Amino acid sequence: MTKIFCSKLPVRAALACRISLSLAVVLGTVRLTHGQANIGNFGNRVGGVFVDASGMVTPLEKSAKIPLRDFLRKTHAAAPADLSPSVEMRMVSLRRLEEAVQAAGQSTAEMLPDDLRFLAGMQRVQYVLVYPEEHDVVLAGPGEGWKVDDEGNIVGVTTGRPVLRIEDLIVAFRTVDNARRGGISCSIDPTPEGQQRYEALMAKGGLKAGAGALKAVAHAFGPQAISVTGVPADSHLARVLVSSDFHMKRIAMKLDPSPLKELPSFLDMLKRDGTHLGNMMPRWWMACDYEPLGRSEDGLAFELRGRGVKCLTEEEVVAAGGHREGTGKINPAAQKWADTMTSHYDQLSLKDAAFGELRNVMDLCVIAALLAKEQLLAKTQCELPTLFGTSGTLGVTSIPAPKSVETQCSAMNTGSEYVFTASGGVQIASWQIADKTELRPAVTNIRQKARPAANSSSVWWNPAQ
Repeated sequence: MTKIFCSKLPVRAALACRISLSLAVVLGTVRLTHGQANIGNFGNRVGGVFVDASGMVTPLEKSAKIPLRDFLRKTHAAAPADLSPSVEMRMVSLRRLEEAVQAAGQSTAEMLPDDLRFLAGMQRVQYVLVYPEEHDVVLAGPGEGWKVDDEGNIVGVTTGRPVLRIEDLIVAFRTVDNARRGGISCSIDPTPEGQQRYEALMAKGGLKAGAGALKAVAHAFGPQAISVTGVPADSHLARVLVSSDFHMKRIAMKLDPSPLKELPSFLDMLKRDGTHLGNMMPRWWMACDYEPLGRSEDGLAFELRGRGVKCLTEEEVVAAGGHREGTGKINPAAQKWADTMTSHYDQLSLKDAAFGELRNVMDLCVIAALLAKEQLLAKTQCELPTLFGTSGTLGVTSIPAPKSVETQCSAMNTGSEYVFTASGGVQIASWQIADKTELRPAVTNIRQKARPAANSSSVWWNPAQ
């Protein structure tokens, strides 16, 4: 989550130093088999960021996106004709998906055929439908054909929304116990040592406004540490968490232009409203935003409801030793920016695929928790040893794990204050979402309409017209 620290200083011109990034969460570990993926040498460019050999995260330069885009366009052909049309609801059978993955005989999920890897072009999971007589659980949601956009993202051909990925589904399945014990999260935070160096710099006083001051503060903080919990740090799912938080911080602190005019940077919002923050540090993070899951009376159909993602905020203080602690207080200006991002999240996810992918992985984590909590696979006698990793035959490709990010600052006139952003995060409390349901009889009709054809063995299908 991102936090802002304001300190009164004897300077004429004011600076707003935005130190972008920060994610928080509690996680465990999972053992996955890693192999070569069909991403060539571009694994360090996944998620719209660049990760070097040391794990340092930086924005992906436009020139670096071109070879990635071209490679992916050669690698991923257009979707088959029967998958191309845009439909409000496409179904994917987990039992048949398991069988198809086994038959493909690949060692890593990323080497699977595109129709399996991209889950038939689904762009969200809206329903989980249970068919005990077929020993099957079916995922359903909007879908269409896919393409590689100019940024190197795999998105729907008409909507531009990122497609679901089987590698993320697999990681969500295999880390579901971690999610139950502590959630899934990512955090980018200043180190205690960096915080202490910054405090020492401020204690000297006389810091003059200008580029030199920005460099001095950035140098004092030094690289910020990235931590990932609940999922492997070298997985695509983890990269989604980090990149989405990275993008949020850079937009909030005006390091990158906002893709939406309705979502100005936090600094521009302060300037426009004439707001002074005082001595505090707001922290922003993204979290799940679902209404209670709809369920049928017989417990054989569930509906995911709500926008999926929201932005939250809280003030922080620096405790002894440079560690940061939440105060439980909310700054109105920081809350306004968080509310603005939340209300425009759907439009934002269309403009920046990082936010669409975050919602996708949140959906998949909630689905994994729901399957486990309701014991839906046991109820249907639907076994998924390959997808859950108990067979040991399918791995998920390792990509460079993000470990740190350089502190960056920029200036803004705010009166006589320095404003520093220093932390933030992403939290996925999937079991809490799966634990809240309410009766919605209409979901039963969806289950009946989506029932798989008895004479078909296809992994996916559209509802009968």
